[in-house]
Amino acid sequence: RVLNVNVGVLGHIDSGKTALARALSTTGSTAAFDRAPQSRARGITLDLGFSCLRTALPPQLGPGPGELQFTLVDCPGHASLIRILTVNSPPGAQIIDLMMLVIDVTKGMQTQSAECLVIGQIACQKMVVVLNKIDLLPEGKRQSAIEKMTKKMQKTLENTKFCGCPIVAVAAKPGGPEAPESENPLGVSELIEVLKSQAYLPSRDPSGHFLMAVDHCFSIKGQGTVMTGTILSGSVSLGDNVEIPALKVTKKVKSMQMFHTPVTYAMQGDRVGICVTQFDPKLLERGLICTPESLHTIHAAIISLKKIQYFRGALQTKAKFHITVGHETVMGRVMFFSPAPADFNEEIKENAFDFEKDYLYQEEYLSKDSTSSENKENDQAEVQLPRHQWALLEFEKPVTCPKLCLVIGSKLDTDIHANTCRLAFHGVLLQGMEDKNYMETFLPKLKVYKLKHKEGQVERVMDDYSVIGRSLFKKETNIQIFVGLKVKLSTGEDGIIEGGFGQSGKFKIRIPDGLKPDTKMLLAVASKKKSKAGKGDTTKEDESVKNDSSQPVTISLLFKRYVFDTQKKMIQS
Repeated sequence: RVLNVNVGVLGHIDSGKTALARALSTTGSTAAFDRAPQSRARGITLDLGFSCLRTALPPQLGPGPGELQFTLVDCPGHASLIRILTVNSPPGAQIIDLMMLVIDVTKGMQTQSAECLVIGQIACQKMVVVLNKIDLLPEGKRQSAIEKMTKKMQKTLENTKFCGCPIVAVAAKPGGPEAPESENPLGVSELIEVLKSQAYLPSRDPSGHFLMAVDHCFSIKGQGTVMTGTILSGSVSLGDNVEIPALKVTKKVKSMQMFHTPVTYAMQGDRVGICVTQFDPKLLERGLICTPESLHTIHAAIISLKKIQYFRGALQTKAKFHITVGHETVMGRVMFFSPAPADFNEEIKENAFDFEKDYLYQEEYLSKDSTSSENKENDQAEVQLPRHQWALLEFEKPVTCPKLCLVIGSKLDTDIHANTCRLAFHGVLLQGMEDKNYMETFLPKLKVYKLKHKEGQVERVMDDYSVIGRSLFKKETNIQIFVGLKVKLSTGEDGIIEGGFGQSGKFKIRIPDGLKPDTKMLLAVASKKKSKAGKGDTTKEDESVKNDSSQPVTISLLFKRYVFDTQKKMIQS
């Protein structure tokens, strides 16, 4: 029996990931070791590379003979490193079982090493740190330098889920890329033993729709076109029909191979090459293939999300981010929202979204360091934050992806040499919007509201049950749409807006339970002062109001308005 464990090889650019994968591997796939001409020309990995290492099955993985196969996924260390996540969706279908974080021992943690660590925390359960290029350390000081860097890494990992993980020192390619092949790697056999000790039986599920992330596509003369990739969910057999959703094309599986060995069946977590006929490989460089009609192309989505703690700065509504979803990275605009304040602590069913509930619009993602959650008057006050938050993502171009897949928002245009984390948030796609006209057909179902608060003043009393108000509306406002809304006076009375009064934005309020005697006295004093000061001179009247130290009676109008309500109705509870 062969047990397959997928190992992601991640790290900063030029930390020696590809050399390490080569030193570990016994079998290279079609996509291994920078086979692409652009990669060889530039000397860096431009795409995911796959190879495998086979070794005897260790005792902790069960009795009897068998082989343990590590599929090594060599991930690029430049801006598209984030694509490693695409072999990790949907969440729970952990396709990367183990992660090797490769660190250049002469440089330590760098920007992309930190981002790889963040990605690992989101998408992986186990990690091994590899301190590479130990051949560059002077022999006399090598051991002490390795110990120093090991302590540094242990300190860095202290507050992560990888605290206490193994740290191994190696030289994958002593002497560098130009050195002769006869130079033997250092520490690689020890690393293989550590990998074997960290291997576990990954949970794989062959049920559900077949979904595969294709990372290479090429033709073989007389055979057909081969699509190689990792199966994210379900299983596939010879003779099955598979769909390439981006092209709306369906093809029959003619043959399959796993690392040059013909197979008739493959399932979730397997690395496989699928051969089909009459298909031009230029049409699909990378992407998804699936059970026909099981994947959908969407223009917008609702996601649950969490901010990545190392990202500096606020996450603002209406901001644009690079959104990695499915097998693509596209630009997208975000709008954040939370439960209504009364429901901040409510436990919510995981990976589901309730369209019956009301949600509160947020100008930014609420976190301890966000401006809208600061209590400026009392710094000691405990700021209450919601347990769950969501975002509406609107993509600049449509994306094809499974439901409940992992979503990452980043600022990949940030300078790679700046010492800052570019990954901003991660989440789960809960609901996709397939209709191009989702603004009209879908969004009105999303009950996200803004709270509106307007304030004005009582101008004068008409009788015991009505007053005239001002300063709540502009002169040009159509007061008619506010008729019937409830208001509250600062003296405690409830009132209802009855209509406009004159042409200057003033309005009439009916007080159903009548004005309190104290309120009438307060307003009588105010109107006497005004009439004394002005005697009909409006400019003096306005000045006297400004200079009056006695508190005016204010009018508060509170209502909520749903963001996607086309009629813009004002609602009061």
